[in-house]
Amino acid sequence: MAKDTVRYPDDVVEAIDALVDDGMFESKSEFYRFSAEYVLTLINPDHEVETFNFDEIKSELHIEEVNHVEALGTDGGTFFLDAIITVRKHGLRGNYEDAERFIDTHYEPTDQECIILEELLGTYRDGVT
Repeated sequence: MAKDTVRYPDDVVEAIDALVDDGMFESKSEFYRFSAEYVLTLINPDHEVETFNFDEIKSELHIEEVNHVEALGTDGGTFFLDAIITVRKHGLRGNYEDAERFIDTHYEPTDQECIILEELLGTYRDGVT
């Protein structure tokens, strides 16, 4: 395993310490491993979890997939996030036509997401990054 040093605000560390003290997590390391893996599964549903007892911890925390759909929208927020990343990559590289093609292929011109993506692309055309 790799070791990585990360700084957190004192309030965050205190909240994590409280979770460990309450027995919700065996250690701070378990909390950090679970948290990182959990976010990765939200971003990429195909992410292969390596954290020991991940599903058991998730179950004990009463995390339900339905809650995320309600919080993030009907697509779970992942496709739109991926779309933003795609448009941003094209915009940074000056591939405006590729970005336009992506938007036009995936969205109706009147969709809110389409308008937001076109605005994002416009910022790159205008040289604002």
